[in-house]
Amino acid sequence: MSNEIFHPDFKQRPYWWEAVAPTEEAEVELPARTDVLIIGGGLTGLNCAIELARGGAHVTVLEANDFLWGASSRNGGGVSGGTNLGKGLSGSKGRSSDAEHQEKIRAMVEDSAASLAHVESIIAREGIQCHFELNGRFVGAFTQKHYDGLAGKVEFYNKVAHAGAEMVPRERQREEIASDYYYGGMRIERVAKLHPALYTKGLVDAARRHGATLAGRTPAGALTRISDGWRCDTPRGPIEADEVVIATNGYTGGLTPDLQRRVIPLASHIITTEELDPELAASLIPKNRVLSDTKRVLCYYRLSPDKRRVVFGGRARFTQVGPEVSAPALHGMMLERWPQLKGTRITHAWTGNTAFTFDFLPHLGKTEKGLHYAMGCNGSGVAMLSYLGAQLGKKLLGGQNRVTSFDGQPFPTRPLYYGKPWFLPPIGTWYRIRDWLDRRVG
Repeated sequence: MSNEIFHPDFKQRPYWWEAVAPTEEAEVELPARTDVLIIGGGLTGLNCAIELARGGAHVTVLEANDFLWGASSRNGGGVSGGTNLGKGLSGSKGRSSDAEHQEKIRAMVEDSAASLAHVESIIAREGIQCHFELNGRFVGAFTQKHYDGLAGKVEFYNKVAHAGAEMVPRERQREEIASDYYYGGMRIERVAKLHPALYTKGLVDAARRHGATLAGRTPAGALTRISDGWRCDTPRGPIEADEVVIATNGYTGGLTPDLQRRVIPLASHIITTEELDPELAASLIPKNRVLSDTKRVLCYYRLSPDKRRVVFGGRARFTQVGPEVSAPALHGMMLERWPQLKGTRITHAWTGNTAFTFDFLPHLGKTEKGLHYAMGCNGSGVAMLSYLGAQLGKKLLGGQNRVTSFDGQPFPTRPLYYGKPWFLPPIGTWYRIRDWLDRRVG
């Protein structure tokens, strides 16, 4: 690419794939029948498979592409827990009483906090080497009003999620970021980061080690109810199962149209810089935290595990676009926060689908036809989808009616929505206008 921001060795693929990339693996023999068939080989499906296999179930995972291909290795690697439900909490009241509403919120925040603990435990138990670091997050307030809003949440987050949250006023902001872009912000200790491709590869290895059958490049075809379960057609022949789990999240398609119209695939774009001077890199984020902000068109960013590059992501566009569009937009956002990076070039740019829901909450449950599902990460999938996948595995093993506060909640859709988010471009434009207005009003 000729644009001066692109490094001569620029690659249109995730930086994380330099360590481990999706590769075609030896074809495994599909069983004629399995206890549980999981469709989708990302964080949800792999965590579910590990839990089931450890519990003695015969489990098979179908992945349409190579393992590591999807959003599980395309994300920024932030691992939140307990402070990441956002709009979902404020909009979840419904018709319940205030007491019921508060209890529902408390249970969801506790489950969200447990998602981080789950990731910690599975990494330790399975010996996954993925640069897991519990260094915390700094959430930059885009306006003074946003700062005041964050301050109102600190006590609750600390009481319920044990988040270790504390407000950092603007005059102390450079303790967290070498920038004056924000109006202060919230420091949260109970947030981690990891290398997403190495984490996902560790889950793949663990699932196989525990006895799960993992079949890459094997897309699921028609699902048919049979007398004793399900039959799923594949290009390599049919497979029967007692139970079926849909773990497709931001890549949910026409195979399950009822679920497809309940999740909104939203493109998230990321760039990585060339190697920086070590002193400059260390100065950008003095405490090596994950960073994010309160903008509607939000950004999230961090240093690479070797602390030599900036990995910078955000809503460059709300739809799939190429790096010729997304990379300059993200590069400009990065320079707004760090003007000292002017002249820094980009070595990698990529995108992946997150799955948003209309109530901004993750969901676990069972469709009317009897398919199990866990999806709707709303941008916080590393922890939440890992957790929900494992919780669904527990549910299938134990036969419980409910394993988490996100289980069995109403899963809304909207009229005229069938899985193609035609409304995202105008929403993106409106969000940018609102951000512009907010900054000027304060």
